[in-house]
Amino acid sequence: MLFFQVVLIVGYIYAHLLTKWLPLHWQLVTHLAFWMVALTFLPLSISESWSYDASSSTALQTLELFALGVGLPFAVLSANAPLLQAWYARSGGPSADDPYFLYSASNVGSLLALLAFPLLADPFWGARETSNLWFLGFVVFGGLLLISGLVAIRGSGGSLAPVTANISYSSPKLRQVATWVVIAFVPSSLMLSFTTKVSTDLGSIPLIWVVPLATYILSFVFAFAKWKKLSAESLRIPMVLALAVGVVLLSDLINQHAAPIIILIYVPVLFVIALYAHRLLYEMRPPAEQLTVFYIALSVGGAIGGLFNSIVAPFVFVDEIEAQLTLILASGLLLLTKASFTPRNMAMGLLASYPLLIIFGVVGDIKPLGEGVLRLVVATAVLAAIMFFFRNSPTRIAVLVLVLMLPAIAPKDNAILQDRSFFGTHTVFSNSKYRIYQNGTTLHGWQREEDFGKRPTPLSYYHPEGPMAQVITSDFGRQSDSIGIVGLGTGALACYKLPSQTWAFFEIDTMVDQVARDPSMFTYVSECAPTSETHLGDARIVLAQNPFEFDILVLDAYSSDAIPLHLITKEAVEMYTERLADDGVLVFHVSNRYYDLVDPLARIADALGLNIAHQFLQIDNEQRDRTGASSSEVVIISPDKARIDSFVDNGQWQLVVPDGTEPWTDDKANLLSALKFLKDENASN
Repeated sequence: MLFFQVVLIVGYIYAHLLTKWLPLHWQLVTHLAFWMVALTFLPLSISESWSYDASSSTALQTLELFALGVGLPFAVLSANAPLLQAWYARSGGPSADDPYFLYSASNVGSLLALLAFPLLADPFWGARETSNLWFLGFVVFGGLLLISGLVAIRGSGGSLAPVTANISYSSPKLRQVATWVVIAFVPSSLMLSFTTKVSTDLGSIPLIWVVPLATYILSFVFAFAKWKKLSAESLRIPMVLALAVGVVLLSDLINQHAAPIIILIYVPVLFVIALYAHRLLYEMRPPAEQLTVFYIALSVGGAIGGLFNSIVAPFVFVDEIEAQLTLILASGLLLLTKASFTPRNMAMGLLASYPLLIIFGVVGDIKPLGEGVLRLVVATAVLAAIMFFFRNSPTRIAVLVLVLMLPAIAPKDNAILQDRSFFGTHTVFSNSKYRIYQNGTTLHGWQREEDFGKRPTPLSYYHPEGPMAQVITSDFGRQSDSIGIVGLGTGALACYKLPSQTWAFFEIDTMVDQVARDPSMFTYVSECAPTSETHLGDARIVLAQNPFEFDILVLDAYSSDAIPLHLITKEAVEMYTERLADDGVLVFHVSNRYYDLVDPLARIADALGLNIAHQFLQIDNEQRDRTGASSSEVVIISPDKARIDSFVDNGQWQLVVPDGTEPWTDDKANLLSALKFLKDENASN
C-alpha cells in the first residue's frame, strides 16, 4: 500500500505539471509517450535474479521489488484520475465546471477490478494468464486514452493552451492543503490498521485484504457522487456510533481470537468513518482549476498513512496500536465542523468516561459484568448512548475516545518482551506455569517455568507424544544424521537432537531467532542445540541456493493464519525432495484454525509420485492443562514407500488418497479452496 500510495503522489504531481505547463495536445502526446515506454515493462513479472536478503531491510527490498516490477505502468495509470478530470473540464461536456464526480466513477472501476482479482483471477487463472490479460487491458487503455484526449481537444474549441491559461488560477492556502492531507490520512491509516488486524486474525488471503481496501474505495464512490442528500452533517450520527463501536473493537474487551463475525464488524465501522472523512473532503473541494493540487494533497495524506502504518509504527511502537491512535484522530474530524474547546465540555467528556472505564475493567478490581458477551454488549450500548447524547459536542466525544483508548495503547504489564519486526508483533509473557511466545495472534510455543536451568521437555505441538516427535524419535529419526527445521519458533524441537546429529534451522524473521536463542526467554536452543546454525531468509530461497541434504526436513511454517503459499506448491515440494536423502522424510506441520492443507499436499505428492500419510492427534483441554501438550496435525511425505509404510504400520498414521484435482503450483494456487468452513459447507451439501 505504501508503494502504490507513493507512486500515486508521483502520478498526481506529474498530472499537475502536465496540465499547468503544457498545451492540451502536448499533454496527450506526452502521456501517450509514457504509456508506450510502460509497455516495455509488460507483461508484469519478477526478475529471476531477485532474492530476499534477511540481513537487509525487508521494507526497502519490498519497495524495490515493486518499483522494478510495476513502477512505471502504475505511475502512468495513477496520473489518470486528475488528468482525465482536467481534460473533461476542457471538453464542454455536462458538469465540466465540476468534474469531481468522475473520481467516483474512477473508484467504481477500481472497486470492480479489485473484486475481480480474488473472485475471478485467483480461482480461475494462473499468475501468467492474469499478467497477460492485464497487458492486453493496458493496450486497450492506451486506445481509450487517445480517444479521451481527442475529445478534450475538440471540446476545447481548438485551443491548444494549458488548462490554466484561460482561467484565473489561484493556489489554495497552505492551511487548506494541510487540512486536506490530515483528513485523507485518517481513512488511509485506519484501513491499513484494520487490514493488519483482520489479516492477522483470519489469514493473509486475497479475499481478506481485499475487504478493507474495497470498503475504503467504496467510501470514495459514495462520497464523491453528486448526491445532495449525502453530507457530512447527515453522517454525523452514523459517525458517532461508528466511533463507539470502534472503541469497543479496539479495546481490551475483545479477545484476540474473537470469532470472525466480530472481526467483520470492522467493515461497517471503517466504511462509515472513511465515508465521513471523504465526504468532508468532497465538501471542501476547490474550484476546477485547483483540482490537481487537491488530488496531490489527497495522495500525500494517503501516503503518510501508508508510511505511518508500514514504516514508522513498526519502528516506534512495540505493539500494534496504530488503529487506536488513528481512531482517536478520527474522532477529531468532528471538530473540523463544530469545535468547542471549553473546560466544561472537556470535563463532561472525562466525567462520562469514568463509568465506562469500570465496565471495561480498567478501573477497580471488580468486573461487574464478568468476561462474557453480556459485558461486550452492555459496554457497546452504554458507550453508544453516551456518545449519541454528546453528538452535538465533538469535544466531549474526542475526550471520551481518547480516555477509553489509552488503556489499549498502554504496554502489557506481564510482558517480558514486547517488540515488532516487519513480520508482526512479538510478545513473550509468563503465567503461573509457562513462558509463552506469541507472534501476532499465533502462539509459537511455550516452556515450563520450572524447566529453566535444565534440559527442557518440548511442549505444545512438539510434546513427546505428538506426531512430529514421533518421526524424530523413531528408529529412523534416531539413525538420521542430518535434520532441517523450517520455522524456528521457540526452538522446542531442538531438544530431540542427539549429539551425533547435525541440525540446521531456517527462519525468515531475525527477531524469532533472537528470542529462541536468548536463554532469558527460552532455553530449548541454548540447552539442546546451541551450536546448530540458523539460516536467515526465505527458506525456499535458502534451500534452493545451498546444497543441503537432510534425512528429515520439517516444514513448520503453516500453523499461523498467514500461510506462506510459496512454501506449499508443487515446485516447492519438488525442491524439498531434492534436498532429501533417497529414503528421507518431509514433515509438514499443518495445524491451523482456518485451513485444511492435507488435500493440497496429497495432490502435490500424487503429481510428483511421492508417498504421503497423515496424523491428527487430539488433545483435550484437561490434558493440555496438565501436560502442556497441544492438538496437532502433521503430514509426512517421502519418495520411499517403505519409509511411509513403516509409520503407517504403527497404527497412528493413515495414508492419504488424493482427490484428483490439480495441485497448487507457483503459477496457480487458490488458498480460498482450502478454507475449512467452505469445505465443511460443501461436504454437508
